[in-house]
Amino acid sequence: MNIIQKFFSKYPEEKIIKWFHQICVAEAISWFLLFTAMIWIRTNHDELLPTIYIIIIGNIHGLFFSLYLLLLLPGRKIFAWDDEEFVFALMAAFFPFATIWIDKKLAMKNRDE
Repeated sequence: MNIIQKFFSKYPEEKIIKWFHQICVAEAISWFLLFTAMIWIRTNHDELLPTIYIIIIGNIHGLFFSLYLLLLLPGRKIFAWDDEEFVFALMAAFFPFATIWIDKKLAMKNRDE
C-alpha cells in the first residue's frame, strides 16, 4: 500500500479526484457493455464475433475495475472516508452501477454541508 501512496503522491489532489470520477463512470459503462456481451454470446454462442466482443469488453472492464480498486486507496485519504465508508466503496466495485453511486454520493470532500 505504501508503493501506491508513493506513486499517487506526485500527482495533485484535483487530478486524482478527476481520475476517480472518470473511472467510476467508465467502470459502470464497461459493466453495461460486458452485460450486453453476455447476452449476445448467450444467444449466438456458436459465432465468432460475440466471442471476440466479450474478450475485448472483458479486458476493458477488467482494466477499469482494477483502476477503480487502485484509486480507492488515495480516494480514502482525499475524501476522508472512515473504515465503513471505505469498505462500502470497495464492495461497490462488485455490484453493477454502484460505482456511479459512489461517485455521486460518497466521493465528495464536504459531504456534511
